[in-house]
Amino acid sequence: MAEASSKADQPFVDVSIIMPVHNAADWLQESLQSVLLQTFKGCMELSIFNDASKDSSMNIIQDWRQKFEAAGILMTIGGHDSDTPRGVGYAKNQAILQSSGAFLCFLDADDIMHPRRVELQYETAVQHQCAIIGCRVHREPDGSTDRYTRWINNLTPEQLTTQIYTANGPTVIMPTWLCARSVCDKVRGFNEGGKGVPEDLIFFLEHLRLGGQVIRVDEHLLTYRYHPQAATASVHRDTIWNIQLAALQDRVLVNWSKFTIWNAGKQGRRFYRDLSKENKAKVAAFCDVDAKKIEKGFYTYEESMFYRLAHSLWLRLAQCPASIYSRKVTGNLQSVGAYAVDHPGSQGVPKPRVPIIHFREASPPFIICVKLVYPKMTLSSSGAK
Repeated sequence: MAEASSKADQPFVDVSIIMPVHNAADWLQESLQSVLLQTFKGCMELSIFNDASKDSSMNIIQDWRQKFEAAGILMTIGGHDSDTPRGVGYAKNQAILQSSGAFLCFLDADDIMHPRRVELQYETAVQHQCAIIGCRVHREPDGSTDRYTRWINNLTPEQLTTQIYTANGPTVIMPTWLCARSVCDKVRGFNEGGKGVPEDLIFFLEHLRLGGQVIRVDEHLLTYRYHPQAATASVHRDTIWNIQLAALQDRVLVNWSKFTIWNAGKQGRRFYRDLSKENKAKVAAFCDVDAKKIEKGFYTYEESMFYRLAHSLWLRLAQCPASIYSRKVTGNLQSVGAYAVDHPGSQGVPKPRVPIIHFREASPPFIICVKLVYPKMTLSSSGAK
């Protein structure tokens, strides 16, 4: 379904506000009101795509149509009423396709724009048409995800591009984005994988890979709501890790012959284990400040999942009555388990021993694997000197 006059009959649209909607009735009134209160003087369009909402979202949207028309704001409504939603990426792509604006301002249906948001971000976007323009946010409820909110609000201009590989996701969050339509055209839209896919992160990394910029207007221009129904709640941290790691290997490590992993602890070891075989070979050392780790001298990634499992099963079976399992299976497991104990590095391929050194002895470039201000595992590239 789509309700709009043909694009040929419409005036030139400066900014289209892109709003995907799925069961957003609890928040839509305030979100739509915030669009109406914008101080922007150019021609503005609200492009809504309803992704199979089953609540009263569409009734609320229709009730606002007359108010938007009276304010001179064009309104384009599309959507589908299938049994299941197609996902945020699909809904965003459809809202973009049916819109007309030269610039696109993204707004989630549960968030609230401050009155000068479009005005201030548009001014910056006109001067930087290859950039995603973000802004600072106020988190609601107040104090929710406090450390994460401090991180996104206080990154320096340089950190907007140097901290792109952290588990926090994009350094300017999706609901604050305003950009030229050409930015979306270049990236070719959002991933439509559906629930559990961080379509914003995938878009953000591709935008940067293609040479795009990231800029933040340092004003609080959006109230960013936190609630269990938010789409971000369905994205598992391992999904983010895998996407970030793949991007880091493809775009950074491919250009390095050697590097040092800063942190011989849990985060650093996981990072090493998840590297490709080629990039494991590039690790010159782990560096740390922990005397016990440094005293150990090296890290060996020696036990495969198979051997750990076999050894565990062997120990369990050794405590069971012989009648429960066959002697042949027991003998095989004993052989494998005992071999894994006696030969901890044996799987047919010698396991590398990676030195652990004090950070003062380490050489750049570094991959810094530490927790920042947000309680999730992070990885970042730094120090390519």
